[in-house]
Amino acid sequence: MDNPEPDFSEISEIDRLIHEPTRLMVMASLYVVASADYTFLMRQAGLTWGNLSAHLSKLEEAGYIQVEKTYRGKRPYTLVRLSDLGRTTFENYVTRMKTILNNLDQP
Repeated sequence: MDNPEPDFSEISEIDRLIHEPTRLMVMASLYVVASADYTFLMRQAGLTWGNLSAHLSKLEEAGYIQVEKTYRGKRPYTLVRLSDLGRTTFENYVTRMKTILNNLDQP
């Protein structure tokens, strides 16, 4: 009996903002901590300050993260955390990806 054609339609429903590898790394890093500072995220993602800032801006515009800018002494200190929307969206992304990958038939 022939294998039915795989259904990849769910792939088109993947959140492309999160799916971009760098933002996926940032979202995954924030998912496992209460909050993180810029230095931690820069090291995790292997990004420059400017690149990280650009990716965080996109996630913040979507409402997926919250950015809190404060000072430690006289130095700027920025904390980032997932918003409730970001946490839920990331969980849905992970569930959808697991479903897609688990439904692939082996040759």
